[in-house]
Amino acid sequence: MDEPSTGLHNKDLAALLALFRRLVDDGNTVVIVEHRLELIAQADWIIDMGPGGGTDGGEVVFTGTPRDLLACPASKTAHWLQKSMLHHPGRQRPPVL
Repeated sequence: MDEPSTGLHNKDLAALLALFRRLVDDGNTVVIVEHRLELIAQADWIIDMGPGGGTDGGEVVFTGTPRDLLACPASKTAHWLQKSMLHHPGRQRPPVL
């Protein structure tokens, strides 16, 4: 799915994530292209492309879990995910808003 959260209100993210979890629990693989940290943080596996956007991107910067992504200095996603987590101390992943 290509940016399935586009146009959704923050309150709808929990329902979208629940749908994805149900699909996975039923044995399906769900592949998502997404920019919203709330959804990225809930992923089981991340493939982070970069190092920038457009002509500055196109390379795989990181593959792994959200927790492991936080230790990747080459990832701009990691930077913003860490910053987001500062607003939610004690959580390993930012909450779905």
